[in-house]
Amino acid sequence: MENKMVRIVRHLCMAGLIYFIPTPALTQSMTPSDSLLQQRLEEIDQKERILERKWELAQEDATAKSKQTAVAAAGKDGFNLKSADGNFQLKLRGYIQSDARFFGADDQDSYPNTFLMRRIRPIFEGTLDKHFDFYLMMDFGGGSATVQDAYIDFHYVPQMRLRFGKMKGPIGIERLQSGANLLFMERSLPTNLVPNRDLGIQLHGELAQGAITYAVGLFNGVVDGASADTDVEDGKDIMARLFLLPFKNNDGWLQNFGFGLARSSGIQNGTVSAPALTSYKTPAQLTAFRYRSDGTAAGTVIANGKRTRMSPQAYFYNGPFGILAEYVISEQVVKLDAANRKLGNSSWQVAASYMLTGQKLTFKGAALSNSFNPKENSWGAFELAARLSNLSVDENSFPLFADNAKSIQEINSIGVGINWYLNKNIKFSLNYEQSTFDRGAAKEADRVQEKVISSRLQLSY
Repeated sequence: MENKMVRIVRHLCMAGLIYFIPTPALTQSMTPSDSLLQQRLEEIDQKERILERKWELAQEDATAKSKQTAVAAAGKDGFNLKSADGNFQLKLRGYIQSDARFFGADDQDSYPNTFLMRRIRPIFEGTLDKHFDFYLMMDFGGGSATVQDAYIDFHYVPQMRLRFGKMKGPIGIERLQSGANLLFMERSLPTNLVPNRDLGIQLHGELAQGAITYAVGLFNGVVDGASADTDVEDGKDIMARLFLLPFKNNDGWLQNFGFGLARSSGIQNGTVSAPALTSYKTPAQLTAFRYRSDGTAAGTVIANGKRTRMSPQAYFYNGPFGILAEYVISEQVVKLDAANRKLGNSSWQVAASYMLTGQKLTFKGAALSNSFNPKENSWGAFELAARLSNLSVDENSFPLFADNAKSIQEINSIGVGINWYLNKNIKFSLNYEQSTFDRGAAKEADRVQEKVISSRLQLSY
């Protein structure tokens, strides 16, 4: 293309020299007639027009080719392949978490210190024909393969999206955070009472430039804290969530203050072989509570009617400081032999964090800029974290529906931690969490305190 331009400029310069520079010898002995001069000027003008048209055609051809060429990119945000018009796109992302978990001394010495691969999650997401998004996340953590998320989003207007498939239930605020962006290594006690992943259909979106977020859906209905790929009975759960950021579109210090309410309701009936009830875990992922279940109708508690959940929730972020709080209550009608009762379990947490290196915090994590590079005296970013949480089991669960010698009635937990972000892709976490229990041991004694130190190296892209 550059050669063509050089030739054009050369021809124009020669034409200019011929026309504008008078040469005495030529004017005396080779003066052309007016008609010959006019003819030569017309020839030059015609050639110039031809060259200009060729240039235009070449430009149009280059533009057309660029519109047909796919764009590939690789960087700290993952790998991306998309069509030139952006209507088709494929992204490859994921994260890996390698943990270590060490317990303090306990009377029975029953909690093993261990290394584990907590999460190994490749993520495939993309867009088909502009209006259809898809998301697929597998998990190979713990040596087993699981489909965590698999859904399709249809969106024609930005304020409304229709989602089909397996997804997070829109109840717990900490559950809605990505596992790669958690403040602590493990989610807090309220996550025991909210659904994990469920199958269904959900209408969701954002209004008022993101100041209002909503979600409402119909789901199979999973037990507290759990996921499922199938449903064993006809009852379904309706779930809804409304979250407001009233100052989002202002520049003040309340810009990242938000609050909301989530609720679910449904009918769930279990059987002796599938009770449709759950167990609750400690911050170290050890079982702390379970309903009676011995495989017989007289000794197995089952779900027997209406189940509801409600969760007021809020967060506030301002510069390097952030705080998140939630409360959850889960009520379920249960049955043991001829006994029928509605039980309500509740949980709350308050978690705060501060970036020692000054980076801005949001609900989706820290806005990182500096990376670990000792040669340039750069050590990454550091974050301090603290958390209080509680889980209370309905006292009417004991002694009929649960055994006080094996199941706790209440957990109180306090945790502190530090997160070191070496760069946007590598994060090291160190947590200490201590939990005290009400009941849970023989002779109506309290279960031994749980003291656990955990560390994690996370790679995400």
